[in-house]
Amino acid sequence: MTVRSSLDPLVAHPDRAGVVTDFDGTLAPIVLDPAAARPLADAPAVLARLGATYARVGVVSGRPAAFLLDRLGSAAGVRLIGLYGLEWADGTTVVEHPDVARFRDVIAEAVAHAEQAAPGGVTVEPKGLSVTLHVREVPTLGDWALQWARLEADRLGLAVHPARKSVELRPPVPIDKGSVVEELLEGLHAGCFIGDDLGDLPAFDALDRLEVRGLHAVRVAVRSSEAPAELLRRADVTLDGPEGALALLSDLAGAG
Repeated sequence: MTVRSSLDPLVAHPDRAGVVTDFDGTLAPIVLDPAAARPLADAPAVLARLGATYARVGVVSGRPAAFLLDRLGSAAGVRLIGLYGLEWADGTTVVEHPDVARFRDVIAEAVAHAEQAAPGGVTVEPKGLSVTLHVREVPTLGDWALQWARLEADRLGLAVHPARKSVELRPPVPIDKGSVVEELLEGLHAGCFIGDDLGDLPAFDALDRLEVRGLHAVRVAVRSSEAPAELLRRADVTLDGPEGALALLSDLAGAG
């Protein structure tokens, strides 16, 4: 199946189609410092065009919703959903899931412990409702970060989510990219999701479930030297880097 033929059902009926994407590694290049991540220059404008054309358009990320608002802006028809669904943007206001507010103090405690315990080479990224330990600078510390996160999760009642060169602690709420993508694309004729990491596999799982219910689903993986083999294996379409992802989105925006 060619890229174009797989996307034809979205282009043919944009009023019954949805386009959903990750942020890091898809709209934005991966960088050593998480705070320095920026989307490719044309990404906000392309998203705005998609939002004006397709029935549902979303960015679903492990970033806080406020971060997505700052980097992408607020465009009509584009849903910005942060922390894997724990919070989202409503216009320029951030709204959080009602089940997670009670975990803010627990996450803050985990952040403090991580900053005290982390050896050099581990970057602690507080996100309000989650905390991520990055080992991109020293990948050999990945085992330390995972073991520490598991012990801390047991102590505080949090959930551990390993990712590419990082591990995250989140509230134990049954929400992830899969549940968010399933809700966004439910009832549509066609839909796609673009991702590049382990945390995007639940979104592919959601497309599998929706496909059984009649959705024309397109799983898009962004290829890199770090892309998980399973994600690439399950993809209907593979693209090279954020530039390839943005080119695909731009084509959809122009063709819809």
